[in-house]
Amino acid sequence: MNGSRRLTSRQIADILRERIRTGELKAGARLPTQAELAEEFGVERGAVRQALRALADDGLLSGVSKGSPPRVAEPAPAHGGPQPTMVGLAPRLTEAFAAPHVRIDAVCLTAQSLIPALGEPLRLIHEGRIRPGRVDVRILLPSRDINLAFPVSVEAHGDDDPVHRRWLEMRNAQGQVLQYNLRALRTTHDIDVQVTFRALPFTPPVKLYLLNGVEALFAHYMVTRREEPTDSGTLQMYDTLGSESLLFSFEKRSGQRDAAFVEQSQKWFDALWETITTDLTLS
Repeated sequence: MNGSRRLTSRQIADILRERIRTGELKAGARLPTQAELAEEFGVERGAVRQALRALADDGLLSGVSKGSPPRVAEPAPAHGGPQPTMVGLAPRLTEAFAAPHVRIDAVCLTAQSLIPALGEPLRLIHEGRIRPGRVDVRILLPSRDINLAFPVSVEAHGDDDPVHRRWLEMRNAQGQVLQYNLRALRTTHDIDVQVTFRALPFTPPVKLYLLNGVEALFAHYMVTRREEPTDSGTLQMYDTLGSESLLFSFEKRSGQRDAAFVEQSQKWFDALWETITTDLTLS
């Protein structure tokens, strides 16, 4: 390690976990021997054994107790199938935050689903159970300057639409809460955090969450007509309940089909981020 301080077993486990997540270590492949890993990381074999046991406890390795090097475990079935966003997003974010470098990209109407979903990983960080070294979050939200396809009043449109004004207030308020909660990790835990928003020139018909470049969570916005009581009567609108949209999970290590979906989704997001989107100010 060129004279630098030795890695802990937890840090070694995090490095190996990231190699498994990214597919550098594929399902079914044998790991190097403990002696080879100890030489690579510049540590004693005891630290390597502890790291391997931790990965086995997480279900990422099999055959740790045998004489030969363990294998990367086969991926479990896809989390019991699609789940509503309010149910399925939090555990996936919690797992993503176990990585040393957390990268979350999202395309959505507001940050409404992200705020409660981030509660669990933030709690684990505050309890000292996980500690990423860096967190990068990029979020694409619709621009305030466009006429949304939804949510929108059935009759009123443009600047006079009360549904649009309410959506804009929610977009800004929820974005600010999300930004504050994540950036607070800088002062409370000395974690390098970057949170950036950009504005889309269109209404996204779907929501997409990209986790560490290895998993994509995808859901359709299901538009419906509904009514909401107001002080002046009943407001008719076309709206969607994003928290109830079914999330479909695609993981790189689950096969070529899923890997291609994750890679193309990431390229799509990056292309939007770098081309037709604009700076977004939450105000």
